Amino acid sequence: MIDTVLIPFDGTEQAESAIEYTQTIFADRTIILLTAIDPVDGFAAYEGPDGGNWREQAKLQAKELLAEEAAKFPTDTNVETLTAIGQPKETITEAVDAHDADQIVIGSHSRTGIKRALVGSVAESVARSVTIPTTIV
Repeated sequence: MIDTVLIPFDGTEQAESAIEYTQTIFADRTIILLTAIDPVDGFAAYEGPDGGNWREQAKLQAKELLAEEAAKFPTDTNVETLTAIGQPKETITEAVDAHDADQIVIGSHSRTGIKRALVGSVAESVARSVTIPTTIV
């Protein structure tokens, strides 16, 4: 039985689609919205000398973004939000174990060709790394 659904959320249209799917299919479950802050991307993305305290800036932005998304669920839905710094695949798989998730719903960027070879697919690597059902939207 699926009680807890984990949705990795990065603010993209694909992640929004994962939330919409979850609201339709898993409306009465506990929802965990997770933003994995990739340290490879993080340092260069934030202002300040030498990137400032990019970790704190990134966490603050992620918390604000997740709060907006959590507010889109009905008030009787149990929605938890998490932010973590780390490689997305590892962060997501660790969250599955730490929060006893029964299902992952993750958006796919649908990369193809050379872009897929260079960047890879977080959704695919997560699906291959966990033992719970994973829906790629």
